[in-house]
Amino acid sequence: MLAAGRRDGDLSRAADGRALVARAVEELGGLDIVINAASAGFGPKPFEQVSEEDVDAALGATIKGSFFVTQAAVPHLRESGGLVIMVEDVAAYQPWPSFAAHCAAKAAQAMLTRTLAKALAPDVRVCGVAPGAVALELGDDADRRSAESALRRVGSPDDVAGAILYLAGARFVTGATIVVDGGRLVQSGTSSRA
Repeated sequence: MLAAGRRDGDLSRAADGRALVARAVEELGGLDIVINAASAGFGPKPFEQVSEEDVDAALGATIKGSFFVTQAAVPHLRESGGLVIMVEDVAAYQPWPSFAAHCAAKAAQAMLTRTLAKALAPDVRVCGVAPGAVALELGDDADRRSAESALRRVGSPDDVAGAILYLAGARFVTGATIVVDGGRLVQSGTSSRA
C-alpha cells in the first residue's frame, strides 16, 4: 500500500499525477487498486465571493487529479484486472450554497466515476464511495451533524473503509457509488449547508 498526500505532488498537474503513479508502480511492483481521494478548496464562502483561485483549487485536485492519476494507472490496472475508487462526497448530490465550488467538483467527479466505468470496462472496474459527515474526532457541531443523518450519528473513517473493502471484493460491481452518510440523503427536510 502507498498512501500519498500533498507532499507527494500537486495532483492538479497531470505530470505530478503521472509521477505519483510511476512511483507507486515501482514501489509496489504493480497496481491493483487506485483510490482517488485528493480534494482541495473545501471552505465555506458566499457564492459571490468565490474567486477563480478557489474554483481552480476545488477542480484541480478533485477532477484533474482523479482524471490524470487514473489515466496513468490504467495500463497497470488492465494487467491486474484492477479497480479505481473515487472518493466522492454527498456534496455531489446536495446543493450546499456556501460550498459551491466543492459541490461542483464532487458532482463532476461522480460523473467521472460513471464515465470511466464505461470507458474502462471490462478490464477495469470504477466505483465511487460518497461519504457524508465523517469525523476523526467529534467536534462542537457533532450533535447538529448527527441530527442530519437518519442513523443519528457522525460516521467514522472505518465506515468509509468498510465500503471500500466491500468494493474491492465485489467483482460484479462497476459504475456504482456507495453512499456512506448514515442516511443523510434520504432525510426529508434536512438543511443543506448554507
